Amino acid sequence: MTNQEMILQIADNMALLAKSVRHFAENMLIPTPAEETKEEAPAKAEQPEKTVTLEEVRAVLAAKSASGKNAEVKSLISKYGADKLSAVDPGCYAALLKDAEVL
Repeated sequence: MTNQEMILQIADNMALLAKSVRHFAENMLIPTPAEETKEEAPAKAEQPEKTVTLEEVRAVLAAKSASGKNAEVKSLISKYGADKLSAVDPGCYAALLKDAEVL
């Protein structure tokens, strides 16, 4: 093999190496700082707020009633358009719980 053939073979091998490195770089899964920011923002936004359950509201209201605030508890339930706790709209549980904790 002549020097010229060896140089051409080295050049061909370097071209193959460059092609492989390019393919590897294009398929890497390392996000850039801009991509990390884009991925983190939706993840934070997707975290749902804690859903308040009927049982949680009932426990707080029962404790308030037991401590002598029965009239205030009934007034709160009426404020949310119901005559009993089970008739309160589940969408209002968080607000009702917040009001109940203030009593």
